[in-house]
Amino acid sequence: MGRKSQRKNAAMFDSDDDTSSVSSSSTMQSERVLNPGMDEVQVHKDALLDQSLDALYEKRSSTREQALASIVDAFNSDLQHEFVEKKFATLLHQCLHCTKKGSAKETSLASHVIGLLALTVGLGDQAQEILEESVTPLSQALKSGRESLKITSILECLAVITFVGGTDLEQTERSMQIIWQMIHPKLGSNVVATKPSPAVITAVVSSWAFLLTTVDHWTLGPKIWQETVTYLSSLLEKDDRSVRIAAGEALALIFELGTLEKFSAEVKGTANGTVREGSASQDTLMHMHGLKAKVTKQVRDLSAEAGGKGSAKKDLNTQRNLFKDLVEFLEDGYAPETSTKVGGDSLQTSTWYQMIQLNYLKHFLGGGFIKHMQENEFLHDVFSFTPKKKSGGGNSRMKNDEKRLFKSPNSALNKARTQFLTKQRMLAKNMNVGHYAATATVEDESLICN
Repeated sequence: MGRKSQRKNAAMFDSDDDTSSVSSSSTMQSERVLNPGMDEVQVHKDALLDQSLDALYEKRSSTREQALASIVDAFNSDLQHEFVEKKFATLLHQCLHCTKKGSAKETSLASHVIGLLALTVGLGDQAQEILEESVTPLSQALKSGRESLKITSILECLAVITFVGGTDLEQTERSMQIIWQMIHPKLGSNVVATKPSPAVITAVVSSWAFLLTTVDHWTLGPKIWQETVTYLSSLLEKDDRSVRIAAGEALALIFELGTLEKFSAEVKGTANGTVREGSASQDTLMHMHGLKAKVTKQVRDLSAEAGGKGSAKKDLNTQRNLFKDLVEFLEDGYAPETSTKVGGDSLQTSTWYQMIQLNYLKHFLGGGFIKHMQENEFLHDVFSFTPKKKSGGGNSRMKNDEKRLFKSPNSALNKARTQFLTKQRMLAKNMNVGHYAATATVEDESLICN
């Protein structure tokens, strides 16, 4: 998405600008009457953001940390389209600089700002630029320290910017591989494996599963499927409840993708004389069904787990509810339906992939979730969510400004939006919304890469 040639409401910043039309001036005058102090408040907010951006050049780490925290608050409380329009490149590169040499806290905050920046710009060239400019620095930062706060923040940032800016399967798989290597590193002669913390394992599995929701046909073969499911099954036995929950959601998504049914169709095709390279054998398929039976027993036990000493009741209930839903899904094929209140609206999900996307973005946005769900059109597209129209001069004006930004006749943006919506519809269709039963024929599967 290219930068616009004109700034909206330029009169707020350039008092000698005489190019504004009479109608634009009269509109702003009316808004000043309806919303006294509106312009002053906006100018003050913009000035604080500019000051925070300038502070990222300071040598003192604590000053940069405070500035980054202020930027996070600003992006959570409002969609900063005007600021991003003017300072996109500067903000991105200063944040990337902070991830290279900053403290764990500074890296965490800078990573979060980059993720918020991607969600703010939405689909288009800028989101792709964020991804391509950030992958290498973030990957290097992951190798430069072992602090859980730093690693988990970078992983979440990488997942979010790939979710928004990834335009093809290769980009998504590249990020998924970087994320997965944090718990399964490629060891060389001079590399020593380190045991990841529960927080890091949780972040890796959740971020990997979040990106898996964007892959319409999982391209991994039977061997990798078995290795992945076996590893996730082992995580269900860990002491840390957050690890178990993350593993359970990832397993639910893998089974919802219908990969096991795909392998069954391949074996049936082999029996009928249609042999395909990389296809699962009958013995392999039996082992895979055995893995599914093992997982089903594990999640059934976890759905009825008794609370131990010092266990948080809320976390225990979350685990029980999740695994009850997963048992029903594995045995009967019904995915859980959820409803999340967003202002006066309700956001509905009816598949595991939708629920995982929602939970991940809700966690990432934190206090900014409601604001973004109400006004961020990229998220509206993701969840096919249309909030009720808001009344009120200031809010309505900002809403219209955002619409003009998102609906600009920019060919790259419109193309990206169309591709994204098509992808979401394909995902829903392939997963048979609410049921997990493969309907693809062997001929259909031949279109899918192994």
